Amino acid sequence: NHVNDALKACDHAVLLKRLVKNIAYDHEMDTTFMAKPYPGQAGNGLHVHISLLDKHGNNIFTSEDPEQNAALRHAIGGVLETLPASMAFLCPNVNSYRRFGSQFYVPNAPSWGLDNRTVALRVPTGSPDAVRLEHRVAGADANPYLLLAAVLAGVHHGLTNKVEPGAPIEGNSYEQMEPSLPNNLRDALRELDESEIMAKYIDPKYIDIFVACKESELEEFEHSISDLEYNWYLHTV
Repeated sequence: NHVNDALKACDHAVLLKRLVKNIAYDHEMDTTFMAKPYPGQAGNGLHVHISLLDKHGNNIFTSEDPEQNAALRHAIGGVLETLPASMAFLCPNVNSYRRFGSQFYVPNAPSWGLDNRTVALRVPTGSPDAVRLEHRVAGADANPYLLLAAVLAGVHHGLTNKVEPGAPIEGNSYEQMEPSLPNNLRDALRELDESEIMAKYIDPKYIDIFVACKESELEEFEHSISDLEYNWYLHTV
C-alpha cells in the first residue's frame, strides 16, 4: 500500500505484524517474522518500494527511460554507497544473516538493475508514472522505522551529492559481482560505527547506544552453546 508519509508507512508495517500475530493466535496458530526460521527454505524479507514526490505531488522518478532520470540514478547511487553502513539496521540480528544466499534471491552486493530480482536495488518496469526504487535487502526482523531512516538517508545523500550508481546489472548479479556486503552482525555493526555519512543523518549518540546493545546481544549469543554442538560433540570427541 503506497502512502506519501514515511512515518505512516512504518506505522502500517508495525500494525500489519501485530494483526498477523493476533489473527494467527485466534486460530491457534503461530507466526514469526524471523529472517530465517527454517534452514533450506526461503527466509522473510522486508522489501521497500520508494518513489519521491515534489511539492505538487508528482513523482520525480517518472520517466520513459529510468536510466536517463538523474534523480532516480542519484537516489540509487546514494543508497548503494550507504548500503554497507546500513546493514546493521536492515539486518539487525544474528539470525538475519542466515537469510542470505543466491539460491534464495537475497542480494549480497551493492547492485542495481531494471526489473532484475538478483540485485539489491530493483527498478520495476511498468508505467512511467509508477517508476520507483525497490530496496530488496532488509529482513522482516528489521525495525521499519530504522530501516526507512537508513534508506532515506542514502536517498538524500545521493541526491545532494549527485552520486552516480554505475551501469545497471543485466542478468544474474551473483555471477557478476563478488559478495561484499557485511555477512554477519559484527561486521555490520563495525560498518555502522565507522560511517561518517550515517552519523550525519542519525544521531551519533543513538548509533553508539544501538551498537552497544547489539554487541551485548552478540556476545551473549557467542557465549551460548547450541544444541547442534551437543549433538555433534558431546559423546563423539
